[in-house]
Amino acid sequence: MKYSKYSAVIVGSGAAGLYLALKLAQEKHTTDGILVITKETLEDCATKLAQGGIVAVIPEINKKDSTSSHISDTIKAGCGLNDFNTVNHISQCSSYAIQDLIDFGVEFDKTQDGNLSFTLEAAHSVPRILHVKDKTGEAIEKALVKKIRKCPDIDVYENTMAVELLCDSENIARGLITYNKQTGIYEAIYSNATILATGGIGQIYKYTTNPKVATGDGIALAHRAGAKLENMEFVQFHPSALAVNSKENLPLVSEAVRGAGAKLCDDNGNYFAKDFDPNGELAPRDVVARGIFAQMNKENKKNVFLDISQMGIEFFRNRFPNITSLCEQNNIDISEGLIPITPAVHYFMGGIKTNVCGETTIKNLYAIGETACNGLHGANRLASNSLLECIVGGWELNNLLCEKRLDAPKNYDEKIKKILEKYSQEPNYQHEPDEINIEEIKNKIKTLMWENVGIVRNEENLSKAKYELDEIFKLIEKCDSSSVAEFYELKNMALVANLITQSALNRKNSIGAHFRSDFPNIETIKTTDNKEEEKENGEIFAE
Repeated sequence: MKYSKYSAVIVGSGAAGLYLALKLAQEKHTTDGILVITKETLEDCATKLAQGGIVAVIPEINKKDSTSSHISDTIKAGCGLNDFNTVNHISQCSSYAIQDLIDFGVEFDKTQDGNLSFTLEAAHSVPRILHVKDKTGEAIEKALVKKIRKCPDIDVYENTMAVELLCDSENIARGLITYNKQTGIYEAIYSNATILATGGIGQIYKYTTNPKVATGDGIALAHRAGAKLENMEFVQFHPSALAVNSKENLPLVSEAVRGAGAKLCDDNGNYFAKDFDPNGELAPRDVVARGIFAQMNKENKKNVFLDISQMGIEFFRNRFPNITSLCEQNNIDISEGLIPITPAVHYFMGGIKTNVCGETTIKNLYAIGETACNGLHGANRLASNSLLECIVGGWELNNLLCEKRLDAPKNYDEKIKKILEKYSQEPNYQHEPDEINIEEIKNKIKTLMWENVGIVRNEENLSKAKYELDEIFKLIEKCDSSSVAEFYELKNMALVANLITQSALNRKNSIGAHFRSDFPNIETIKTTDNKEEEKENGEIFAE
C-alpha cells in the first residue's frame, strides 16, 4: 500500500470539485499541495452533460431580475422546504460566481449588442439563465479542466476510487483510502481537508440522464463514517429525456427547449400540458414529470413528444445544436418537428447534510455540489440552480479553508491504524468475487428503484423494494472484500438505494419530487420569516 499527504483532497471532478481546486491553488495556502481524485477521467462527470445553463442573478445588467425574485422562485419550486438563509446567500453571490467563470475562460452567449444573453426556463419568473448554446456544462467543464491540467499545485488521480474515509477515534476526518483501478493498488492519503464532490445517484435507477459514474459514492462514504444525511427521498425526475434505447444513460433534452416555446403533445398531436397545470410546459419539474408520466400511462405509451415546430426548425438547430446532434445520432428526424421524450432520473436534492460553506457533521470532512444537501433546493430543484450551487459552494468552502491551517496530519491513532491494516492485507491485484454477479445485481437495483421508488410511490411498492434491497445488501456484505472497483461501486449503490427507499417510506405525505399516491394531498404555508413550511391535514409535518 502507498502513503501520501496533501493539504486538501477533493473527490470528484465536476464543476464543484474543479472550481474549488483552482480557487485553493490561487490562494497559495496549501503547502502540501492539492489532490483531485476521479473515478474515470477529469471529463467524466454530470457537469459535462448539463445543457440549459446556469442561473445568473445580475440585476445591474438584467433589469427585470432581482435576488428577491430568484429567492421566491427557488422556494416556490422547493415547496418551502428550502433553507431561506442558504437560498438568500447563494442568490446574493451569483454575480461573483459568474464573473469568476468568465475569468476562467467560459464564454457565455451574448446578444447582438454584446450583452450577456439571458434565457427563460421553467418555474423562473424572468429570463435569468446564462448559456453556451445548449452545451453550458461542457463549456464550464472544459474551461476548468484546461486550467487544472496546467496548474503545478494540483495533482490529479484518474481511474481512482475513494473507498473509505480515515476518521480517528474522535471522529475527525484525517484523509481517505483510495483504490487505483488500473494498478489494483490501495493508497492511504492523509489530509486535514477531505472534500466530497462526487455528484449524484442517477445510476441506481434504470432510466437516468446521469453519466455512469453517478452511483452515490460520496454519500455512501460519508454515511459509513457517521456523517448525517438529509432529504434522501427527494429524487428529481427530469420531464424530458430523449426516449431512445441506451444502456448507460438517456440524453437530456434541456428545459430551455420548453422555455423557448416547445409544446408537449401525444402521438395524436394533442397538447396536454394545460391539463395538469395552468403553467403548462413551464410548471416546476416535478409537476411536468408527473403530468407526462400520467399521460404515458393513460395511453399506454413509452413516450410523449415535444413539438418544436412552432419555434421554427432552423431556430432550433441554431439555438440547440447539441440536442440536434443527439437526435441525429439516434435517427430522430427533427424536420418533422417532434422529439420523443420520457421522464428520467436527473438530480438528487438530498445528500450529505452541510451548511452553506460545505461543512458536514464530521470535522475536516466537507461536501459540495450535488452530493451535498445545504438546503438550497428543498423538495424540488429549480432549473439551472445546480451549476450555480457548485460554484458558490466552492467559493464559500475556499474562503473557509483559507482561514485554517491545512498542514497534512503527521500522526494517526489506533482506529486509523486498524483501517490501514485491513487494506494492507487486501490483494493488490484485480479479481472477480466468486459469490455474486456484479452486473446482474446492479441491474436488479436499477429496476427495483425505477418500478417501486420512482415518480409515483406508495407504501406497498416501497416496502417491496426495501425488503429486496435488504436482501441484496445482506448478500453483498457476506462477500469477502474485493479489489474490483465495480464491487465497491455496487456496495455504494445498494446502500444509497436502501437509504432513499427508507426515507421515502418514512415521509408519509407528498411534496415536491416525492409523490405518494397513498398520501396525495399537500399544501404549503408562509411563515413569519418568509420561509415556507409543509402543511398536511392542518398540521406542520416534521420528519
